Amino acid sequence: MASNGLNSPPLPGRDGISPGPLSPTGPGGRASNPLSSKVTSVLSTSYADSEFRESLALLDERGISNTAEIRRQLRLDVQKEVIDSNGKIITEFGRVAEQLRRIGTTIEKLNKNYQDMRGHVTAAHHSTSSMLDEASSLMTQRRNIETKQQVLKAFREHFVLSDDEVASLTLMAEPVDDRFFTVLAKAKRIRKDCEFLLGFESQTLGLEVMDQTSKNLNQAFQKLYRWVQKEFKTLNLENPQINSSVRRAIRVLAERPSLFQNCLDFFAEAREQILSDAFYLALTGTAASGSKDHSIKPIELVAHDPLRYAGDMLAWTHSAAVSEREALEILFISDGNEIARGMQEGRENELWLLMADDTDGPPEFDAVKALNELVDRDVSGAARILRQRVEQVIQTNEETILAYKLANLLGFYRFTFSKLLGDESGLLQAMANLESEALRQFRSLMRDHITTLEGEFQHTPSDLGPPEFLQDALKQLTAIMRTYETSLASEGDREADFEPILAESFDPFMAGCENMSKTVPAPSTAIFLINCLLAAQSALAPFEAFTRARVANLRSAVEARSAELVESQYAFFRGESALEPLFAALAPLSDASPDDVAKVPSLDALRPEVLVRAGQGLDDFLPSAVMDAMENVKHLQDAALAREVTEEAAERFCVDFEHVEELLVAADEMAEEEEDGGRVGGEEERQSLRALFPRTTGEIRVLLS
Repeated sequence: MASNGLNSPPLPGRDGISPGPLSPTGPGGRASNPLSSKVTSVLSTSYADSEFRESLALLDERGISNTAEIRRQLRLDVQKEVIDSNGKIITEFGRVAEQLRRIGTTIEKLNKNYQDMRGHVTAAHHSTSSMLDEASSLMTQRRNIETKQQVLKAFREHFVLSDDEVASLTLMAEPVDDRFFTVLAKAKRIRKDCEFLLGFESQTLGLEVMDQTSKNLNQAFQKLYRWVQKEFKTLNLENPQINSSVRRAIRVLAERPSLFQNCLDFFAEAREQILSDAFYLALTGTAASGSKDHSIKPIELVAHDPLRYAGDMLAWTHSAAVSEREALEILFISDGNEIARGMQEGRENELWLLMADDTDGPPEFDAVKALNELVDRDVSGAARILRQRVEQVIQTNEETILAYKLANLLGFYRFTFSKLLGDESGLLQAMANLESEALRQFRSLMRDHITTLEGEFQHTPSDLGPPEFLQDALKQLTAIMRTYETSLASEGDREADFEPILAESFDPFMAGCENMSKTVPAPSTAIFLINCLLAAQSALAPFEAFTRARVANLRSAVEARSAELVESQYAFFRGESALEPLFAALAPLSDASPDDVAKVPSLDALRPEVLVRAGQGLDDFLPSAVMDAMENVKHLQDAALAREVTEEAAERFCVDFEHVEELLVAADEMAEEEEDGGRVGGEEERQSLRALFPRTTGEIRVLLS
């Protein structure tokens, strides 16, 4: 390198260490031109190679200079470093090999221990396999037993009553409380659910459970029945807070219709006795035991007043019935249709009732009807006492009006009790019988009264006015009608209902007046009857709501008798005016018929002397005609009717007179025509009929007005 004077950089070898300077010991061809070879080598080196750059960077880090010594030493240093690094690596790998040997030893030990344990386990498995199989079988049996225990527990809880529950259900020493009803409901549910058990192939269990449950239920209902009877003995219906357990027990007991009905019978008997004693106490102020109760004013203190006495007894009975019904509504039907549902369930459980229902049809439970029947039974004892007392009042009464007032009072309470207890109650029947008895007494007294008046039926009053017995009868009838007007009879039946009363208290007196009128001459007959009819009409008219037909009949009778009176007055006018022969002769003739008009002059009644005499008689009658006619009806108590009758008769008289006048005028006109025709030329001139009878219809009307 010194010989050629070039400082060429060392070329890196394949191991990354720069080789030394070119050796002259190379082949002969290459040594001949070392410079070109060097240049070629330098030029062929890629300085962009990363390894080359790294080599340069490494040399730069070492901080060495480019000297021949350093270049010779650099390769050795690098080789030494490589050798040292390799030694360290070998040392480290020796340690790793040692660790691997230890690990191998440990693994061998583990494999040996594993094999030993596996051998032990296999031996243990072979020795315990039978025990494991047995334990597995026992575990399976245990699970099955636990399942059966759960099923049995559930079955016992659902289908079996505990001893405490059975005791609460059947022992009389145990109270009837909420626990009793809870257990009873459970027992009923068990009996119903037994139907599912009977659906299995083996029915023994279901039959046994149902049999035992039915026995317990029967004993429970017997216990409940006896408990309810015991409670009924001390039950105070006047207490608004009736024991809720009693109400609940009654509803549950309805599931046994026979026991329920027995309880109702027992209750009705007890209440009947209680109410009978209470009614007796209210009547007398003395209890059934004989002790006096000074806080009560006895009803018997007003026995001297029959109407008030009967009214107080009826009012007490009504008040007791209303109170009883209100209390029993709370006791029996305040919770809707539970009793009806219970009785329907009971019929389904009692075979004999099912057999009866198959033949006759299931009777429908009507809570209101049953309540009415129970109330009626409760008050039946008091009703018997009431009937005896009221019958005594009716039979001892001798006053006609009072008898009817009693009948009306009984009719009022009959209507009231029909609304309260229905139409089939015994109390209502008792009221109807008492009302009929009171009406019979009324009719009997009325007939006796009429019998005593038969002597008065023979003599007509001199003034032709209503007889005294009729006036008394009408006063009595007015009092009766005022009483009836306040009754509760329906509007449609009031007139028909009152007709029998009129037949007894009115018709006999009117018939008596009719008979009396036969003993007097006309027109006194008509006047007397009209006076009687008008008095009766005045009495009945204010009560036309239920006497309408009778008032109409009376008006018709008055009109008929008035017509008779008109006829009498008309006859009076015709007779007293001396015109009767003239009216009778001319009545068949008509002024429109020439033949009839031609007959007029030849009639005897129209001869001149007769006609003149008739005119004089008429003139004498007319000045006082109306006064004389009114004198005939002076006893008619209705002055307006008397004037109306007279005016109608006078009008008829005027009509007849007008007919006579027309015929006379027609006859005169016909005679004048004949004279003008010369058919009577040789005879004396005939005097005019109008000249002989000059009065006109207008004059007559004025004088009779």
